[in-house]
Amino acid sequence: MCGIAGFSWKNESLIARMTEALAHRGPDGSGVFTDDGVSLGHRRLSIIDLSAQGRLPMSNEDGTLWITFNGEIYNYRELRADLLQRGHRFRSQTDSEVVLHLYEEHGIESLNSLRGMFAFAVWDAKRRRLFAARDRFGQKPLFYAQLGQRFLFASEIKGLLASGEISVTPEPAAIDYYLAERFIPPPLTMIRGIRKLPAGHWLQWDAGRLHVKAYWRPTFSTTRPRRDSEWIDELGDRVDEAVRVHLVSDVPVGALLSGGIDSSVIVASMARQTDSPVQTFCVGSDQPTFDERIFARQVAQHFQTQHREQQVAGEPLTSIPQLVRCLDEPSDPISACMFEAAHLASKHVKVVLGGDGGDEIFAGFDRYAAFDWVARYGSLPRWVREDVVRPIAQRLPESFRYKSLTQRIHWLDALGGERGGRLYARMTSVFRFGAQEKHWTYGPVLREQLKTADAEAAIAEPFEAAASADNLHRMLYTDMVTRLPEHTLLLTDRLSMAHGLEMRAPFLDHRLAEFCLMMPTHLKIRRRTTKYAMRQAARKWLPANIIKRSKQGFMFPVAYWLNAKTLGLIRESLVDSPLVTERWIERTGVERLLSEHSQHRADHHVRIWMLMNLDAWFRIYVDGEAVQPDKPTLVAQEAAF
Repeated sequence: MCGIAGFSWKNESLIARMTEALAHRGPDGSGVFTDDGVSLGHRRLSIIDLSAQGRLPMSNEDGTLWITFNGEIYNYRELRADLLQRGHRFRSQTDSEVVLHLYEEHGIESLNSLRGMFAFAVWDAKRRRLFAARDRFGQKPLFYAQLGQRFLFASEIKGLLASGEISVTPEPAAIDYYLAERFIPPPLTMIRGIRKLPAGHWLQWDAGRLHVKAYWRPTFSTTRPRRDSEWIDELGDRVDEAVRVHLVSDVPVGALLSGGIDSSVIVASMARQTDSPVQTFCVGSDQPTFDERIFARQVAQHFQTQHREQQVAGEPLTSIPQLVRCLDEPSDPISACMFEAAHLASKHVKVVLGGDGGDEIFAGFDRYAAFDWVARYGSLPRWVREDVVRPIAQRLPESFRYKSLTQRIHWLDALGGERGGRLYARMTSVFRFGAQEKHWTYGPVLREQLKTADAEAAIAEPFEAAASADNLHRMLYTDMVTRLPEHTLLLTDRLSMAHGLEMRAPFLDHRLAEFCLMMPTHLKIRRRTTKYAMRQAARKWLPANIIKRSKQGFMFPVAYWLNAKTLGLIRESLVDSPLVTERWIERTGVERLLSEHSQHRADHHVRIWMLMNLDAWFRIYVDGEAVQPDKPTLVAQEAAF
């Protein structure tokens, strides 16, 4: 895993500066290449071919093509063997050199042969053309900016900002998407003028012209009829094969283990395919309803792993600026969880496997099973929903427990009357900033610039555009092209790279994913049981109680941590924030959120956390406040078993 940067002119000192801004992504080395029409930079995290021959940027035999590469190609050995037969010569054992020669041989079509996660750029010196691409699911990022006849790109926004060529102007539409949906759809970013390449897309910069095009999208194709048992047996085999190829490495590989079915299946497969004990890592909290460590220990003991865990206690405010600086954008409380998990694992290994994509590929979110039921509730007469259910919901005190009854009732109450894609958009965003919260929270600056904004369309439109009449497939498609790349995988990439750690996601192997896309819906959810086929396949590997576990999200008990003292500090910070003083956010809205949360009238912890993140983003990126690197984050205590 690495960091890449470049631009469409020659300047060695500038590309060195941009590359240095990405040093955390590649602490093992750096390199630059400049030519009359291009400058390329690279930071290296050595995973495959640890020798000096693997340094990037690198060229083909005659120096007409140059590549800078970020990612891992798991089938690079097979591709290399074929390219050798075709006459290509290699100077290293790296997967990046394979990508270079594959592009030389097949051009854009080479993307179809790559099995892995990647973002790379190739400079074609003969044609004076820059080509770049991002992997199918968007595990690796690529940001760019077009400045007239000039073009820049980098793995992270901070790399682009290090160029000094881009001024920071907040993008109001991106702020609205973040507050309403917790992700920013491509090509938008928080900074006007900086764009991100969507997952499964390539771009080409040629003589000042930029062209962007998709090369892959999830497709729910049909296949020949087969028995359920055949689907389930093949699913187990394909999971094993995906894990096997993700173990390709010249350094030790560990695993994140929550004790949920996804991470447990990965550990089970690793244990079957490796000779030494798997190193596993788990992060938990001091609140039992949020703590999964007991389940992780059961799985670790079952497979005799070398298990380490960490308990995290709450002081959330001090962690937010550091998280925002890692991400280059604000996020939600899940970012704190991922940061701590990556930090723990990075102290012991350089690569870990994780369960990213399992919920989208195998259908694991509770909302997938609830969609039709919620739609039926919405068809009840309005007087039942608004005159009977709503008054009850409004009087219930909030306990802050994980998926509390009050939360469920409030969630249901907020959904009544919606249909189709609009219903799904509302289902995924109830506890963030909907129309009501925006009305009393957004200040005149946001309201003025967002008169015609429709953040829910970022979810509703993919839902309606999905090439399937089945609501489950529409939800899966929507999540795969929105929240998965632009929230989940964003956090995974940035927060692991902040620690020089490579995180891999076997469930996002495109061959496994495409098999699951073909699987009939009754094998994904059956009688409200999510991940039905995966649970059936796992019966021969995992303890019964792990298979039967309900879905539990990776969360810290932030609602509990927001006590009277903490809320007081938040109030002091936000009322003096540029968000409030410059009228992006109303002070009365901030006061209302804090008051209702402190009185247990509502669980606003996600909204409060998001505003604190947005405040930190403004202070760091717009006002230029420095982040103290040695400032303590959450209080953590590590243990080994």
